[in-house]
Amino acid sequence: MLDSDTSLVSKTTRFALGPILYFWDRTTVANFYSDVQSHDFDIVYLGETVCSKRRQVSYSEWLDLAFLITASGKQAVLSSLVLIEAKSELMALKRLCENNQFWVEANDIAAIHFLAEQKLPFVAGPAINIYNHHSLKQLRDLGMQRWVMPVELSQQWLKDIKQQYRSAYGDIDFEIEVFAYGHLPLAYSARCFTARSESRPKDDCAFCCLNYPKGRVIRSQDNQDLFVMNGIQTLSGKCYNLIKDLHDVQAEAQVIRLSPEQLDMAQILKQFKESDTLAKQNYYQQEFHSNGYWRAIAGINTVS
Repeated sequence: MLDSDTSLVSKTTRFALGPILYFWDRTTVANFYSDVQSHDFDIVYLGETVCSKRRQVSYSEWLDLAFLITASGKQAVLSSLVLIEAKSELMALKRLCENNQFWVEANDIAAIHFLAEQKLPFVAGPAINIYNHHSLKQLRDLGMQRWVMPVELSQQWLKDIKQQYRSAYGDIDFEIEVFAYGHLPLAYSARCFTARSESRPKDDCAFCCLNYPKGRVIRSQDNQDLFVMNGIQTLSGKCYNLIKDLHDVQAEAQVIRLSPEQLDMAQILKQFKESDTLAKQNYYQQEFHSNGYWRAIAGINTVS
């Protein structure tokens, strides 16, 4: 399962289910992934990426889920925490990187350090700020097999990076993955916004994120959904949706990521795989969805 693949770049689009960004209770998580085993995803990312206090699902339980996902014919990838703030979190990260079974999605440079040290293949997650071809080459030399493009980059930026990489280093021999559906992870902070919204200190949060399985919406004075509070993470107010742009995404990337929401993810995947272009257009709702970043405009905006 840990072998590198030197023939990753293919013409066949694969669909990935990203890690759950919200705090869901153990039963909800178990039921969710029980359903996912029968879904038509090719890759499933598992693990806690937002807050180390979210321990409803333990490390060993994430491993058990990874084995179940693998048994259903999908690639299971373990996702790491984005913001490392304590020695205990660093040790947990090291343990994750040394699982000896599954690829790890590195969302912090410390994870890349641990994985490169052991010469293990890895996925560079969207939280790794890669904006040029030189950085991509460095990560490729360290063992990167798949690069998840930062969510704020555009199609043109991706095209430019690919062209620059080819000009400098030759063929691209790693997969490129694009976040194509879900509330975008925009920022992380040492503060917990959800706890603060309930007048709680971060160290005594009472795990209040459990009360908001879809996060807490932050609206502007004119009642526009600007952001979603999700613990220490800030998400986009609108759901990012590149279904109308899928043909262009597929021209640039091999993997399409859909981020878990408390919706029927099998139905959403089906819509993305729908061959009827009109059906794709109809699935896009301008009031609730956006595609601004992909089109190189303000992320909250949409190109119709």
